Amino acid sequence: MGVATAPSESASESDRTGPGRAHWLRVARETADDLATDAVAREQAGKTPFDEVSGLREAGLLTLLIPAELGGGGEDWLTAYAVVREIAAADGAIGQLLGCHYFLSWSAAFFAEPAPAAQVERQSAAEQWCWGGGFARQEMPLTLARKAGGYVLDGRQSYATGVLVADRLAVRAERADTGEPVAVVVDPARHGVRVEGDADTFGQRLAAGGSVEFDAVPVAAEDVLCSLSADEDVLSPLAALASPVGRLLSVQLLLGMTDGVLAEAREYSRAGQSPWHPAWPVGSRQDPHVLTAYGELTVLARSASALTDQALEAVHGGLARGEGLSYDEYADISVLVAMAEAAASRAAQESTTRALDILGARAASSRLGFDRFWRNARTHTLHEPVAHRLRDVGDYFLNGAHPPFVLPV
Repeated sequence: MGVATAPSESASESDRTGPGRAHWLRVARETADDLATDAVAREQAGKTPFDEVSGLREAGLLTLLIPAELGGGGEDWLTAYAVVREIAAADGAIGQLLGCHYFLSWSAAFFAEPAPAAQVERQSAAEQWCWGGGFARQEMPLTLARKAGGYVLDGRQSYATGVLVADRLAVRAERADTGEPVAVVVDPARHGVRVEGDADTFGQRLAAGGSVEFDAVPVAAEDVLCSLSADEDVLSPLAALASPVGRLLSVQLLLGMTDGVLAEAREYSRAGQSPWHPAWPVGSRQDPHVLTAYGELTVLARSASALTDQALEAVHGGLARGEGLSYDEYADISVLVAMAEAAASRAAQESTTRALDILGARAASSRLGFDRFWRNARTHTLHEPVAHRLRDVGDYFLNGAHPPFVLPV
């Protein structure tokens, strides 16, 4: 199948007005190292991640995608994806929080008109906002009704990442008069907004997820960013790229978790024994069963990464095409991302499960914290199941059907 590809040459470091990709990858690694030092203790405590968000803020990672001339890092999605994967390897929940933040904070620049979008980005950079919420379809949608001077927002969003720590919420609502879905930005400090930490999940507990209740919350006209309608008369191919762009964050999150569990398991296997339980020797490093298991998991992880690299290039190329992108090209890109989702989901689930088998009973120790990888990966894959994506791939392969416009949870 044909796939839109990135331009032969991406922007060089000298073309950028920000610090550059190498700088941000170094910052991400340093931040990940800090998160990894007490990842087990923090995950088990399950506290709202105010300190972790402060660390991201101090590192400058929250403003990574905002243009440098507006006070941000001036980076593109290729860098943002790499940063999310690096952070997720150390702490999957914080990786999810950061990925959600990137997608929602970028939505203003992508969806809104240039002038108001620039104003939002400038303020977001100046005040170092952390964004939470989500644009996925809700069974009971939020409603947006007209009133004098603007709108009012009502309803309940049952689960959304980052809402417990967010400075701004970006949510999906339906217009009360037409039923059209739209993207709305809300200050959580507004009267009528109530955030509840009721997610109570067994994994991704530091993703600051929860529910948000909106009771006649006033919304200014400029805070209604755009339509989220999937109607091709409304949704351009370029705007539709918001779907694969957002879904690739899920892929990077899963690949980061895969990287993290394999790295920790390998370190433990090489050590020969547990530092906490010297009586628990690790099996021989030449055990054929151990070597085969690591070999199989390495192949899964590398295969998923290779497919993801193709998807990254396709998304990058689609964004570069801009308004010249066609629906057929969008479909190619979306299907390739769906393949990467399926591969990354399998790699994460297999790696986080079989790493426990490799290490044996010692992996059940709560001090080691290996269970957090499995719980985090499984929680995320339950929220973002790949069965529908595989169906889309099959329908495209067999019937040439374009995948639906689906925004990530």
